[in-house]
Amino acid sequence: MVDAIRYVNDNGCKWRSVPVDFGVPWRTVFGFFQRWRERGVLARIHSELHQRVRLHDGLNPRTVAVILDSQSVKGAETVGAATRGYDAGKKINGRKRHLAVDMRGMPLTFMAAPATNRDDHPARDLLFRLRLAHPEVTVAWADSAYGGELVRWSKSFLGITLHTVPRRKDQDGFAVLAKRWRVERAISWVMRAGRNVRDYERLISHSEAHLTWTMIALMVRRLTRPPRPPHTEPHPVERPDAVRKPRPIRIRAQCQRPLDR
Repeated sequence: MVDAIRYVNDNGCKWRSVPVDFGVPWRTVFGFFQRWRERGVLARIHSELHQRVRLHDGLNPRTVAVILDSQSVKGAETVGAATRGYDAGKKINGRKRHLAVDMRGMPLTFMAAPATNRDDHPARDLLFRLRLAHPEVTVAWADSAYGGELVRWSKSFLGITLHTVPRRKDQDGFAVLAKRWRVERAISWVMRAGRNVRDYERLISHSEAHLTWTMIALMVRRLTRPPRPPHTEPHPVERPDAVRKPRPIRIRAQCQRPLDR
């Protein structure tokens, strides 16, 4: 059942296109997809894997600092008018995804909402969800769109200190900013799944479920891949006693034209 759901999530196909090789009808697969989300099974799996990944990396299973960001994606014709919006800044008609990741870039909480120019109102719902699921979080970083009244509201009502990381005034185009690059990397991980390239879901809860399935697959791969060997031997060029051999000099033979007699 998990393989069939992951097949739809990774390849971006329709539920009716689930191959018969799985041995399960597509309606059964979609039914489990709905029930696991509604009963909290999907959230429990994601939370357990997130803690195991942090323990695998030698970190505390509970994080106290997060990074926030959003991404606007186009909505397909299946997205209703009541759950979609227009982001005039990016000229995108669809939905906006809001993510909260830890300092390693592993997402903690997802949320989808109609695409708009303002991020402070959906960010309140995101921070409230984050507070309920992870009460140990006390610090958050975000871009300047999350500043203003949201900073005071987050501190007074949730006890989370929100810091904004603004762009440099002379910045032209993309630039790596402190701490914010981790959430940008998480967004690129989410976009690897074909179902997340655009928003095809009629329900916002299904969009959030597909985001969760993508990160579940990523965390499972991190836990099952073999550890990389440590690089103890320095590169030969970096050794102080390394002697570079002189490169042989190649002389090209020049063709001479015979003299006219």
